[in-house]
Order: sequence, then C-alpha cells, then structure tokens
Amino acid sequence: MTSIVLGINKEGNFDQLDEKKSKSLSALWKAAKTSGQEGETRVFYAVGDSSDHVAAVSLGSVSQSSSENEKAEATRRAAALGARALHETGCSDSISVDSMLSSHASAEGANLALFKYSLKAGMKDKERIQVNQLKTNTNDTSSSGLNWETGTIYAEAQNLARELMEIPANMLTPILFSERIVQLMSGLENVTVQVHDENWAKEKKMGSFLSVARGSDEPPRFVEVHYKGNGGDQFDYAFVGKGVTFDSGGISIKGAEHMDLMRGDMGGAASVLSAIRAAAQLKLKVNVVAVTPLTENLPSGKATKPGDVVVASNGLTIDINNTDAEGRLILADALYYATSTYRPHTVIDVATLTGAIGIALGSVFIGLFSSDDGLADQLKEAGEREHDRYWRMPLDPLYCKKVKGASNSDLCNACGRPGGACNAAAFLSFFIWGLNEKKTKWAHLDIAGVMETSDDAYDVKGMSGRGTRPQ
Repeated sequence: MTSIVLGINKEGNFDQLDEKKSKSLSALWKAAKTSGQEGETRVFYAVGDSSDHVAAVSLGSVSQSSSENEKAEATRRAAALGARALHETGCSDSISVDSMLSSHASAEGANLALFKYSLKAGMKDKERIQVNQLKTNTNDTSSSGLNWETGTIYAEAQNLARELMEIPANMLTPILFSERIVQLMSGLENVTVQVHDENWAKEKKMGSFLSVARGSDEPPRFVEVHYKGNGGDQFDYAFVGKGVTFDSGGISIKGAEHMDLMRGDMGGAASVLSAIRAAAQLKLKVNVVAVTPLTENLPSGKATKPGDVVVASNGLTIDINNTDAEGRLILADALYYATSTYRPHTVIDVATLTGAIGIALGSVFIGLFSSDDGLADQLKEAGEREHDRYWRMPLDPLYCKKVKGASNSDLCNACGRPGGACNAAAFLSFFIWGLNEKKTKWAHLDIAGVMETSDDAYDVKGMSGRGTRPQ
C-alpha cells in the first residue's frame, strides 16, 4: 500500500499522475461533492485499481500565476492537511507528498504536521512517519533556489526547537541541555562547540547572568556553537538565545497556573541552536556564532532579591526591581560577550522575553525590534516567505531614557507595565558592542507571544518552535 498526498487545482485535475489514476481521482473528487475551497480534503482508497491511499487537498484559487509566497503557503497548508488526514486514517510508515506549487513548502508542511512529542510508555520507540517526495509528471517552478531537501531541513529545525521546548525541565537542566547541544552538533562539518562553566562566567565578570543562576542548585552553563562555512576567523553573524530552562520568576514568583509552561522559556536558545544546525546541514557559505546562557530562575535563600544591584560584564550597574524580568539579565552578558568578542556585523537575539508582546500582537506575529531598517526589512521578508511573520515594534530613545532613569543605578531591569516589550528591548540595546557607532546591526525577536500554538494544518498543539525557519 502506498500513501500519497496530492494537491488539486481549481479545475479539479490531477495532472501529477498517469492518465488512468488521474481520471479515477477526478471522478472521485467530483462525486464527493467538493466545493474547491482551499484546504478541502478527501481521502480515497484503492485508487485506479491499485492499493494506493490518496489524500487529495484543494489548493483553492492559488495557481502558478500567484505570488511565490502565496503559492508556498497554500502548498505548505495542503501538504500538512493531507499528511494529517493520512495519519489519522492509519496510513503506513511512510507517505509520498506531491510538490504542488513549491517542493520546499511541501516538504515543510508535511514534516511539520507530523511532529509529535510524547513520553508515554511505548511511544518513544515508535518510528516517525517517513515523508518522501512524490515523483510526478509536473515540476516545481520555484525560482528561489529552495527545494525538497531545503524544506525538509527547515522543518526538522523547527521540529527540533519544538522538541527541546517540550522536554520537562528536570530532563533538560543547564548541564543536560549543554550535553544535548554537543550531541546535536556532533559530526557536522565546520562546527565546533564550547561549553563554559560558572567559574568561566565569573572570570568574564558576567554578574548579570550569574545573578539569575544564584537561586538554583543546578549549575549554569554558557554554550557557544561556531559554524565556519565561509572559512577564515571572522564571524559575519551572531545569534544569541535566551536559555532559561525553567522560570519560576525567582523571588518575584509567578502564579501556579500554567507555570509548567515555563519549561519552554529556553525557546530562544532552542531556536538559534536549531537554526545554526540547519545552516551547517545546508552548508551555507557564512560564518555564524550562536551563544546561549543556560540557567534556571528559582527562589531560595541564595536567590537575587528585588532591590539588589548587580554589575554586568560591560561595567553597567543594574537595579533588579523584578526577578521575573530575568531574561534580559542573562541576555545582557551574552549579547555583550558575542558582540565585543567576535565583532560580527549583525547580531540577532531570540527570546521568550515579555508577556507584553503577547498583549500587543497576540499569537500571530513575532515582535521585531531593530536598530537597522535594512536588517528589519530582510527579516520581515524572510518571515513572509516562511509565513512565520514579524511585526516591527518601536525602538525609540525615549524607552532607553525610561530604562536609564528609573533608578540610582545605570539601568533598571523592570520599569512598569506600560510599553513592557519596548522597555525590555531598550534595556538590551545597552549591551550591543558597536551599536551607537553603527559598527553592529542588531535585531531582537520577542517570541513570547508565539511560544505555544494550537492545531491548525502544520501548527501542532504545544510548543511552537516559531522563529526558527526565517533565521
């Protein structure tokens, strides 16, 4: 038995297959009284005197004359809906998926839709469904250079970020996470990993990062992943990911409801590490360094208290008004380290940073803050291409003034609820080496509002891993 996903155009033709199967499917599609609306799905069995199971999915009005982004998203959704339909009907261990209007997007949609994370007895050993490209009579006409292989790697990167975010915090402590990173990067060409301990962070005077780690008995780690796909020693880009493996809020403790979701507060680290791994798999001609500080944020007799003052690695003093605004504290030292040590022309940080971004944008867009219009435009274009979209938020000097003027220290880590996401971004801007001199371009991606998702085509209920593919 072969399980197949096919996209169908508005004319109701199945031109991808041989004439006999095409006629059989066209007759079945019409007999099913379909309306041709985008996403409409039917599963047919024993098509054309064969044992093939076929999930046919309507592409609606999208056609070859539509924009590349429209074709890609229609394909992504159709491949996902078809893969889900076959899985729900008990298909075999593999499915073959039509390229439709974009082989890259087709591979993404099917692989993303079939992601599942489970620790139930007997489930861990189950092999995932293999997704293959269906060899058809039609060709992918995309001019972007993307193909089935790139789509598979992109989807696997997001699925890896999803998995890391789902892992319970007791199974992904800072030490266990750092060990997992070493394992994930093993065997990749031009990739090296450095894992630093607490003493190293003390030598680097990372007082801001270590102030968050103080409350936990789990030792912190600081991980660097170097990918040199373009030779030489200079890094073009730096990725920085927030790696709070569990966030209770510290002394400023969160409410009990939904605190379990804070296992995913290392989503920024999951995203940047998955992205640099994908860059290595794609053998991109670029040099990238990804850094992530890993720690828990817990209350204890050793924990940092509201009102404490700490000194960051760039010498700035920080008044800790709220220990639940910890993400910016660990990012501060990580951003300064990455930019001052490696001097990349561009740094991008990714973090589940503020609840405020969810209030502003909901779960549709990722919050984008940037010091550079060109970089912001590039990221927005990448987000549109992958339909994992960004909305640019203001990074105004008045927010910086608010962060500076809130206490007797150089900076304050929390200065009220209004403009919370903007205040957090403004805080981070003080730790980008070369920003004021325009030596470094910077973008901050606040993914807190999109940390979770519900079931819809290639979105699978649970931790989303969003922000990974557009990087």
